[in-house]
Amino acid sequence: MIRLGSLAGYPFEGPRVLGGWIPPANPAVYAIMYRPDPETKPEIYAVIYVGHSDDLSVERFPFNHPQAQCWIRRAGSRWQVYICTYVVPGGLRSHREQIAQELAAIYRPSCNEQQYERSWRDEWIGKYQAPTTGPLTTGRNPGDPTQR
Repeated sequence: MIRLGSLAGYPFEGPRVLGGWIPPANPAVYAIMYRPDPETKPEIYAVIYVGHSDDLSVERFPFNHPQAQCWIRRAGSRWQVYICTYVVPGGLRSHREQIAQELAAIYRPSCNEQQYERSWRDEWIGKYQAPTTGPLTTGRNPGDPTQR
């Protein structure tokens, strides 16, 4: 198991070598990875693609997926490409899509055509001022006996 995502992350099964992997007929979020430095840091993986599927068995794994050549090129060999999957408990397609977008925003996978931003921009929600956005202090000095 590997955890991907922010905070505690999502518990993904794997990583497993993609070559020879038989995808189950499950809906899931998946991440394609490789090891950038397998000799000195074999426990470190880099996410190069994130996706989601209503049925993993129809995603044309292992190497007929539309982005497979990008994965192989990035990893250096088809035997250096790994996959991990997360079956969202009770999750709908919208949940899987949201998780995939979150992971794509965090990891910025190079083989994903669609990239997502990690932060909000002012033009997305507009700037505003409200009493709750000001400083949390009142300007009083609690150590000054004249201000008690």
